[in-house]
Amino acid sequence: MKSSAIFLRVFLLCLIWLLFTSFFKSHYSEPISVENKSEVLELNTDGLYYAEFYDYIFRGHFEEIDVSRDDMQFLLIFDQYLRAYGAQCSGSLPTNKVQIMNEECATEEVTKNGWGDVISRVCVKYVWVGSGLYAKPELYEAYGEIDKLQRSKGLGTMMEMITDPNSMGNSVDMIHKTNGLKRDMLKIFKLNACGSPGLERFEENLKLFALNKPSIRMEKASKYTTMKKSGGPTGDQNYHKLIDDLVYDQSKTWSFNRYTAGSISSVTKSTRDSEGRPMELSANYSFSGFSGNSKGSVRITFKNGLPKCIYFYDFPQNCKTPNTSIISSYAKGEYAD
Repeated sequence: MKSSAIFLRVFLLCLIWLLFTSFFKSHYSEPISVENKSEVLELNTDGLYYAEFYDYIFRGHFEEIDVSRDDMQFLLIFDQYLRAYGAQCSGSLPTNKVQIMNEECATEEVTKNGWGDVISRVCVKYVWVGSGLYAKPELYEAYGEIDKLQRSKGLGTMMEMITDPNSMGNSVDMIHKTNGLKRDMLKIFKLNACGSPGLERFEENLKLFALNKPSIRMEKASKYTTMKKSGGPTGDQNYHKLIDDLVYDQSKTWSFNRYTAGSISSVTKSTRDSEGRPMELSANYSFSGFSGNSKGSVRITFKNGLPKCIYFYDFPQNCKTPNTSIISSYAKGEYAD
């Protein structure tokens, strides 16, 4: 492996770490007032990046979840939910609330060259510092168990990421997921009142999933499960608009480039299933970035007539998960020509 490739991978991993740590310490907004708690047991996840995950946790349908409890992605979701709740729903916390702690470097080991220039900085001692945000004790305790799991496999996870042939693509994908989660935490408490029965059920099952215990299960199937079983619509659809909506939604998580809305062109349907529904679509699009205006391409694969994966030209092996709200609209026939 060329040294430049290794350097780029390490750089991307460091960028993700900086993004995580700065994100962990961020405050989301002023606290949201507690509304009427007598509402029905529902959780609104419409438009959220991790909508399916939240809904499956809420319903206790753990078998539908494609993220494991020892996955870094789950740790990130759990951490950010606790911090967002502490920032936006402080009035709904119990009197025995506990402070969320940040791990910070207390002592650095600095190496300089013969000219006195700093060539490396390594933290040799860490301390725990209060974040100023608080959480429910039983949830924070469950989060601590997941944090321990991640720390126990930390070096292995890092080496796996570095040696992965597609590590750069996966690293960029993790940045996109982090940005999507950040957007979720700004919206979820606007969709669901602090301390509402729906959020309380979500939190209880979030704790049970973290502790690897059986869920509190709801009988009614998730709309996302039902949608996947029923499949996509037949007949001609406005694929131009569908691709534009999917790419625009994905572009909200991009760190540098900016998608030019409505720029989808050269839509191609490569194959169809037995019901005449597309199995793959491809198209071109425009975006602006460091080099000015540029062109890109996108490929979308389908499963049972519904968008399954979005692949962009720069990282063609990385499956981006389509927005489930857009898929739901498509399944209902709202993109029919």
